[in-house]
Amino acid sequence: MKNYISILFFFTISVFYAQNWQTNFEEAKMIASKENKNIVLVFSGSDWCAPCMKLEKNIWMSDVFKAEAEKNWVTYKADFPKKKANQLAPELTEQNKKLAEKYNKGGSFPLVVLLDPNGKVLGMTGFKNVSAEEYIQLLHSFVKK
Repeated sequence: MKNYISILFFFTISVFYAQNWQTNFEEAKMIASKENKNIVLVFSGSDWCAPCMKLEKNIWMSDVFKAEAEKNWVTYKADFPKKKANQLAPELTEQNKKLAEKYNKGGSFPLVVLLDPNGKVLGMTGFKNVSAEEYIQLLHSFVKK
């Protein structure tokens, strides 16, 4: 049983590490500034928004997105679950509400916002029924060259 728990723990840690989603927005901004990366801010309803779930499965969990994000972006997911079992810690819920007040005033779900390291909006999009590669290109197109 002890070995089973250890294996489960390491598997869980590796899955979350592979995703590399930040849980503190101020820390995400500091990392972005230090590494000279933009921030992909995702407003999601993980347990009630069908397009959010499709983005999660088809884009965010794809190996191609994970590799691209690791090289080019700092990622932060502002999740707004509705089911009681999926509720976030109160401080994380409050942080996400403040981000929504600033970046998602219309309450769109999903909403994907590309920010510079200082929090300036470079572009916004929502669900697109495209490949991960096409979605990555869309995010890159927000950066003025």
